[in-house]
Amino acid sequence: MKKTFAAVTLAFLAGAAMAQSSPVGLWKTIDDDGKTEKSLVRITENNGVLSGAIEKVFDVSKQNDVCQKCEDDRKNKPIVGLQIIRGVHQDADDKTLWTEGTILDPENGKTYKTRLMTLEGGKKLQMRGYIGFFYRTQVWVRVE
Repeated sequence: MKKTFAAVTLAFLAGAAMAQSSPVGLWKTIDDDGKTEKSLVRITENNGVLSGAIEKVFDVSKQNDVCQKCEDDRKNKPIVGLQIIRGVHQDADDKTLWTEGTILDPENGKTYKTRLMTLEGGKKLQMRGYIGFFYRTQVWVRVE
């Protein structure tokens, strides 16, 4: 009986740890300077594919902005509600990484390949956008 209880408890804790290591959730985005809070982005998963949309912009003067510089179906769409992360999958070789998708910077309209990795037990998210060998990295903070 004790062994069964211990096994069930360990399985539950492992499942909870894996859930926290997933990027799914609500994240506070922090600008490249590491200090400026920009927005809240909710990352969701559908059939193993991650996407993320802006839920809130902290700069009140930008709350009603649209993505004027976007060059795809997001052109002139409101920033709040805009899907900025698309097509991200868990890496087949390294389960701590999520890759293959893209992230949009609504300020310049550019889309970058992306790589996500949770840090500190899922409390932070390293978001890297890159083109070739050039990349930008931000660390986001989990809200929920």
